[in-house]
Amino acid sequence: MNILIDSSVWILYFNKGTNSNEIEFLIDENLVVINEIVLTELVPFLLLHNQKKLVKLLHEIRKIPLVVNWEEISKIQLKCIKKGINGIGIPDLIIAQNAKENNVHIFSKDKHFSHINNVYPILLHLG
Repeated sequence: MNILIDSSVWILYFNKGTNSNEIEFLIDENLVVINEIVLTELVPFLLLHNQKKLVKLLHEIRKIPLVVNWEEISKIQLKCIKKGINGIGIPDLIIAQNAKENNVHIFSKDKHFSHINNVYPILLHLG
């Protein structure tokens, strides 16, 4: 089981140490994966605060390939809209599609993923 840790979890971990035992366990067990979207959400802010060492460590995490299937993204978004699930950004839809394609769990504090899961089954890690 590999786990894609979403930026919402990383931010809480960096700022407050939230879920530190679990995240450190997942890292120690080499279960954490990352993709370019999560990196892109985190790296600019970290560099702004001169956290170069942390950026380097994030880049050392095993990356899963990110191939965006735009037709699939559109279908997921349409299913969400039909169910009254609005306001889910394209990056979250891409993360969900990417995690499903790579058969990894998503660890997130963002409620969007549980909403997406209602119309597009994904593996969620409930940390």
